[in-house]
Amino acid sequence: MRSRISLALVGALTLWLAGCASTTTTPPESTRPEANLTPQAVVPLPAPTRDSPLHVEQILTAQIKGQTNGHSLLVVMEADGQRLSLVGFSLLGVRLFRVEYRVDGIRVEQLPALAALGALPPANQVLADVLLSYWPGDTWRAVLPAGWQLIDQPLRRELRDEKGELVSEITYQQQVGDRNPVRLWQHAFDYQLTIQTLPHQTSSNEAEDANRE
Repeated sequence: MRSRISLALVGALTLWLAGCASTTTTPPESTRPEANLTPQAVVPLPAPTRDSPLHVEQILTAQIKGQTNGHSLLVVMEADGQRLSLVGFSLLGVRLFRVEYRVDGIRVEQLPALAALGALPPANQVLADVLLSYWPGDTWRAVLPAGWQLIDQPLRRELRDEKGELVSEITYQQQVGDRNPVRLWQHAFDYQLTIQTLPHQTSSNEAEDANRE
């Protein structure tokens, strides 16, 4: 029975991931550090380097246009100043994928069943959402198309195109000395991510060990 439940959750995740994919596909072997902000706008991703290390463990719940129920997974994110890695797990602890972004490119590993189905969105798109949520605004402004704006407020970040139309918006919760994203709404592809950041002491040892592999 447990294995059947696990397969059902993986199937639900597969549907979610397929729905989150942009209309522009990227071949699995591609390592180009660029991503779509809209179906028409492709930009280089900011470099994975950052001034301070970061370790965050979150439960992400995605809501896609036309679907009544959200789908959730656990994501462990780690940045050591030179690279950014993301590891995704089902809520039963099954490791589904790992994405690693270094200055020399992007490497993706995923559950064979998901790889065969092509269910994961391009790694570049996943990284774009993460970098837009956490990386300094100036690193994004340096790569945005002419006329685009990234507007930062204490608990809100907006990305607007050259016409002033809202492309993405992120809301934050204030933390001691920092802020954590709690919701990302990607208007161009019409999906929302609700982000629950977990206290470090409550996260699973399995997730931490897998991220260090």
